[in-house]
Amino acid sequence: MISTIRLGDIIKKLDQPWSPTEVARVNDQVVRMSLVKGEYHWHKHTGEDELFYVYKGKIVIQLKDQKDIVLQEGEMVVIPKGVEHCPKSIEPSYVLVFEPSVLKSRGD
Repeated sequence: MISTIRLGDIIKKLDQPWSPTEVARVNDQVVRMSLVKGEYHWHKHTGEDELFYVYKGKIVIQLKDQKDIVLQEGEMVVIPKGVEHCPKSIEPSYVLVFEPSVLKSRGD
């Protein structure tokens, strides 16, 4: 049976920052939602790109040797593989991350 996913229901279950919850799988990709609060850690993914979509709130993706990317609600960015980055929140935010299912969330 095909069922719909209500992101508002997923948000109600998220109480720990930086603990991605799987929302859906699409082929070899996974969609995860996280509560983003404060700063994560600097990391990179050597073999996979990562897409960040801000569902609610505002975040900054800090980049090494590049200008930071500020994402508002409804905006997204693709961080190419190999780019060192560090997400942080401006305010408590909810972010969807689209990535290969084999990707290690903590980076390489």
